[in-house]
Amino acid sequence: MAIQPKKHEMPVQEAAVRARNFKEVALGYTPEIAVAEAQRCLNCKNKPCVAGCPVNIQIPDFISKIKEGDFEGAYDIISGSSSLPAVCGRVCPQETQCESKCTLGIKFEPVGIGRLERFVADYHNVHFKGEVVLPQPNGHKVAVVGSGPSGLTCAGDLAKKGYKVTVFEALHLAGGVLVYGIPEFRLPKDIVAKEVETLKKYGVDVETNVVIGKTLTVDELFEDGYEAVFIGSGAGLPRFMGIPGESLKGVYSANEFLTRSNLMKAYDGGSHTPIMHAKNVAVVGGGNVAMDAARTALRLGAENVYIVYRRSMDELPARKEEVEHAEEEGIKFEILRNPVEILGYNNPDDRRDPKNGCVTGMRVIKCELGEPDEKGRRRPVEIKGSEYEIPVDCVIMSIGTSPNPLIKSTTQGLSVNSHGGIIVEEQTGKTSREGVYAGGDAVTGAATVILAMGAGKTAAKAIDEYLSAKNN
Repeated sequence: MAIQPKKHEMPVQEAAVRARNFKEVALGYTPEIAVAEAQRCLNCKNKPCVAGCPVNIQIPDFISKIKEGDFEGAYDIISGSSSLPAVCGRVCPQETQCESKCTLGIKFEPVGIGRLERFVADYHNVHFKGEVVLPQPNGHKVAVVGSGPSGLTCAGDLAKKGYKVTVFEALHLAGGVLVYGIPEFRLPKDIVAKEVETLKKYGVDVETNVVIGKTLTVDELFEDGYEAVFIGSGAGLPRFMGIPGESLKGVYSANEFLTRSNLMKAYDGGSHTPIMHAKNVAVVGGGNVAMDAARTALRLGAENVYIVYRRSMDELPARKEEVEHAEEEGIKFEILRNPVEILGYNNPDDRRDPKNGCVTGMRVIKCELGEPDEKGRRRPVEIKGSEYEIPVDCVIMSIGTSPNPLIKSTTQGLSVNSHGGIIVEEQTGKTSREGVYAGGDAVTGAATVILAMGAGKTAAKAIDEYLSAKNN
């Protein structure tokens, strides 16, 4: 049978419709499409795709099960490596990881591995009626700080080995960046809730509204009987550019903007944490978070939304799919542009004026690409005399985040780097403090969900080895 050269298309909402609602954009494969896509897999003996997966999912094996129509069998294979398959199938950058290694991709488009993973997880969540098999308790306790992808993965892997795991989450809902950072139209929150509930069935306890470093310290966790601690507290401290006007009303960090919308439902008229419904919005940055913020602003009613990015379209760090969806929805790309000032209305004669101190525009300067920087990307070089103004009433800064310093400042013996990231052994996630491990954005700074999951998996293995040796 001849191989179809292209992936089977993912059904999606029409752009004009989805741009004004928060429902999930991608609708998912049907069983028929999933089987047809699975049949494109060559089932390579050396499995190069597996090497491209940070959590080592046995990809050809689960795809073979799909070919047979054994979707639960496929799920069993995936869940043996991943605690969050429905999440990974939606937000992982497969195009630069597993799919980039696909042998079929040498000549044709690679197999749609992420789309198939999503299908399998969704099918399981709808159809599975059985009970999980609980492991035999081993009598040891581990604390996990943060319920984002690294923390949930670490917790899940340890729970399946019989550890009593408690996850401590600072916010009122479990999920970390999966609930506060990624919009509903890209990752529905009921999907995250189902993944968390599955972990609870394995015996994982989740305590919300607990800020480690304030409500409890790491030292107190050890005093309470926990024998090891994993820190997966993320990177929620936003960065700003330091340009004039960043203190004006209507300037947000992407972190705040998305948290208000995703977690606190600020788009709802009855929300206690309302958010500005601006007409013209500029989002500074070019990553996935910038795309999320821009597309959220559009759904909140903005008439014009601009992505302001200092390099070209080829250098955009966001996933290709997210950029394409943004373009289809009408997001405007101000490429090779760098902000130099945020402009604001200011009436010193009338401080009662509600517009006093509000954003009225952004002054940007044109750039061109110069020599490569230390990361190999060509540097943006500003062109003198090329400044102009973009009329906006809201600016969202999406230029990165750093780990919050709270845990470091309240935990003795924990080493961090110049960016505030916890220093760990790469192969184990072990920190400079005995019994304390860390991973995800708390170590690397803002990165991808799947890399955070990989770090959680690595640390879980190391914690198991550490406690096994200590207690034998």
